Amino acid sequence: MLDLKKIQTAYKRVSGVVHNTPLTYAPILSQISGYEVYLKKENLQRTGAFKLRGAFNKIASLVENNHEGGVVAASAGNHAQGVAFAAKHFDIPACIVMPESTPLTKVLGVKELGGTVILHGANYDEAYTKALEVAKEKNYTFVHPFTDDEVMAGQGTVALEILEAQSDLDAIVVPVGGGGLISGMGVAIKALSPQTKVIAVSAAGAPAMKKSFDAKTAIDTTSVRTIADGIAVRDTSSKTLEYILKHVDVFESACEDEIAAAILFLLEKQKVLVEGAGAVGVAALLHNKIDLPKGSKIAIVLSGGNIDVTMLSLIIEKGLLKSARKMKLQVILVDKPGALQKFTGILTNIGANIVQIGYDRTSIDLEFGDAHVSVFLETKGLEHQEQIREKLREGGFSFKEEH
Repeated sequence: MLDLKKIQTAYKRVSGVVHNTPLTYAPILSQISGYEVYLKKENLQRTGAFKLRGAFNKIASLVENNHEGGVVAASAGNHAQGVAFAAKHFDIPACIVMPESTPLTKVLGVKELGGTVILHGANYDEAYTKALEVAKEKNYTFVHPFTDDEVMAGQGTVALEILEAQSDLDAIVVPVGGGGLISGMGVAIKALSPQTKVIAVSAAGAPAMKKSFDAKTAIDTTSVRTIADGIAVRDTSSKTLEYILKHVDVFESACEDEIAAAILFLLEKQKVLVEGAGAVGVAALLHNKIDLPKGSKIAIVLSGGNIDVTMLSLIIEKGLLKSARKMKLQVILVDKPGALQKFTGILTNIGANIVQIGYDRTSIDLEFGDAHVSVFLETKGLEHQEQIREKLREGGFSFKEEH
């Protein structure tokens, strides 16, 4: 049974190994939202995510009880690195089963920590089934990422640190996938500060836990699809749902565009790099999904920072397009000397910087004598983009935009 005493015991185990990560005031988010906002930066944790807390506490408890043999886990990445780190610390073997879609950075992270990696399945739940098979074959102990009491107790230590730094919070916003983090944190928060609201936020592309919360019963889904791979859990755990129903006051979700916008916002405005799962709380705040009296003091858990570089690049490019700082155009012009120069001259005169340009005169979609120009521009906002459109129309150019 998970209780405050178990979480406090976990904190003694992990102290000295796990970082007490910063809880810092976020002035820009505070100004935008009208709340007093603090960010709990678990993205700065060793291994890059809060998952180290639960994994280390679990394996430490096994060692205390004279555990023999290795450990096995199923994870999209952060729990995997936590288990591998803890196993290396105690000098025991670790085997991690990860979904085939796991970002390379997380796979390499596990291997660098000495863990053996097996890639299997399309999502966490399929990897989980394989991990149970491996545990039985090798006679290893399976370390569940969220339904284990010792794991949840370790995750709950995040709340102890938050409330030690800010004891008068009106709400704490927590990302939710399988529910281990919010179960542990919820128990600690309601024991130490019962007036503090616990607000859960999941990814809309992984809706099982929110559906279960709304229905007050466990509901599984057939698939998940989200950039927040750390919380991409298909099935609901009845164990964590029980804690969530007892301790969570509000449950919201964030869609993919909202999560991507939050990642970009945190990177650009707060100088903080987070993964999709770590951004859902800020996504909910930025899109007015957190309904509290103005001036409320809230903390948001940035649960991890292990984002794939390729995904980050895609998010930045799409974000620049959506915020009108980049613009993609396809232009048809007459294929004759000076036509391209006239086109680029218009862009130069209006201050649009060309970052990429392509010229095609051979496409079968073109009329004879025409050419197709694709151009990628740096622009200065919506008004500037409208000026570009007007000048091109005045110059007689036919064009369409790519979004």
